[in-house]
Amino acid sequence: MSKPFDSNKPIFLQVRELIEDQIVNDQLKEGDQAPSTNQLVSFYKINHATVSKGINQLVEEGILFKKRGIGMFVEEGAKQTLMGQRKEAFVENYVRNLLQEAKKLGITQAEIMELIKNTKGSEI
Repeated sequence: MSKPFDSNKPIFLQVRELIEDQIVNDQLKEGDQAPSTNQLVSFYKINHATVSKGINQLVEEGILFKKRGIGMFVEEGAKQTLMGQRKEAFVENYVRNLLQEAKKLGITQAEIMELIKNTKGSEI
């Protein structure tokens, strides 16, 4: 949890992404207790309202749920939901642009696949 914040992005979004990353990377599993607002405030030395905004978005989207007086927990199906959202975002932010540029350059689908395979560090 020691990632510095990017000044070009709202901190509440970065707090949200930290928790999402922990879920996607299996550091937090379904049913696990998420870091509390107070823990995040103390660790990162940021405003309580900022942390709450990021966490509340995750609650509203069904990624986390509150147990009154106990804390926040990872919802059943949270990882699957996040993976689906991220795959959609990946297609929208990267694949569409790649295909549009490939079309402009006359690169075929087979050539794209070959370029991906031959790119250094492309092992998944």
